[in-house]
Parts: sequence; structure tokens; C-alpha cells
Amino acid sequence: MPLLNEQVEQMKLFHLTDQVALISGGGTGLGFGIAKAMVQAGAKVIIAGRHEETLVSAAEKLGDSAQPIVLDLNQTDKIEERLAHGTARFGPITALVNNAGIHLKKAALDTSVDEFASVWATHVQGAFALTRAVLPCMLEKRKGSILFVSSMTALIGMPQVVAYSAAKSAYLGMIRSLAVELSPQGIRVNGIAPGWIQTPMLRKALDNDPRRQSRILERTPLGHFGEPEDVAHAAVYLSSEAAKFVTGVTLPVDGGASIGF
Repeated sequence: MPLLNEQVEQMKLFHLTDQVALISGGGTGLGFGIAKAMVQAGAKVIIAGRHEETLVSAAEKLGDSAQPIVLDLNQTDKIEERLAHGTARFGPITALVNNAGIHLKKAALDTSVDEFASVWATHVQGAFALTRAVLPCMLEKRKGSILFVSSMTALIGMPQVVAYSAAKSAYLGMIRSLAVELSPQGIRVNGIAPGWIQTPMLRKALDNDPRRQSRILERTPLGHFGEPEDVAHAAVYLSSEAAKFVTGVTLPVDGGASIGF
């Protein structure tokens, strides 16, 4: 019986009971997968994004522990107002997941300065503005978890994604700098770098390109694509008490692709 009790207590370390998580881009794809896993782990979840209909539908699937808020990261002057509305029900944010972003696949010469700036603004400036908005409550409680969903494009060179790669690489510097600044005050800052994950976006890119799909799998040591829950489980762990001594790291969830040859 004592051993069983110890096992139960150990499993509780991975629970998110009493946590309120905010997930940007939480209505679809990886963001929705993270939201689902966090709800299953006991958290109250606020899913944020630009499209109200998508968010409402996602929240209905997640149940009473989820609430949608319409939030455009490009409108940084409205973020605090929207957060005040979103936290009225569940209370202050204890775990933030910076997941929202836009993708752009173009050769560097074909990528305009405005397109580059648009990708940068959503990923980097938007994530910073959202992080800055939730910090006061975390600092007051001297506790919190902030996650940035980066990408394997921040770890390896990939063609035709210069704007996206630059933005996701910026996360790595933000993670390290914020971790050093905030960890002494009880706020952990970490990242996840997903590889090729089975999402509608990936399927759209690969279903008519079997040669590219074969090349990807050949350089992925585990030999298959990931699932959204693979990223979601990493997010739950990094946001939980089980990771209380983990800060300033970016965890690749890519089947080994970033170190494969």
C-alpha cells in the first residue's frame, strides 16, 4: 500500500489541476491538441484565436473546462483587454502556450519585406505581447509556466521558409533570455520544437508529393510522422510540477529528425 500511494502521488505531478492555461491558436491543429491534453490533465483552458466560429466549435468539443476568446496577436494594443474578458471565468493565467502563427513557403527572392514582417509580427511580436500581458499575475504569485512552440526549422536549415525559420529561431533566444530573467521569480520558460506532425497542413503538403514524403521519413530515425498528441504530451509535462526543475530548454519532438542523417 505505501508503494501504491507513492505511485499515485508521483502521477499527480503530471496533472494540471488548479491550473489555468492560455493557448494561442488553440482552436485548430497543434494548439487544439495541446488544449485537449491539458483539459484531460485537469486544467481549465482558454483557447485564443482570430476566428470565433472555429474557437466556439473547438471549445464545445473540449467541454466545460474550456473557454474561447477572440484575440488577434497583430492587435497588440487590445491583448490586455481581451485577456481581462477571458480570465473573468477561470481566473489568472498560470500556464501560457505561445502557439499561434502563420506559415509562408516561398523562395527568399520571392518573399517580400512585407511578407517577412507579417510572419515576424505574428510569431515574435505577438508572442512577446501576450507573454508580457500574463506576466504581472505570474510575478505576483511567483509561479508560472510559459511555453513557446518553435519548430525544427529553428534547429536545421530548410529551404523556402526563411521568414518562418527566422521567427521560430527568435523563440530560442526569447526562451533563454526570459528563463534567466524570470526563473529566479518562480516562472519557468521553455519551448517545444515539433518536427513533421500529422496535421491537415502536413497532409496538404505531402499527399501529392510522395518523393518528398519518402525523403522526410528516410531522415527521421523513428521512421514515421508524429501525432498532435506527441507535442501535446510534451506541453503538459513542461507545464506540470514534474518539470519544476526544467527551464530554458527547447525540447525537439521530431522523431530524431533534427539529429538524423
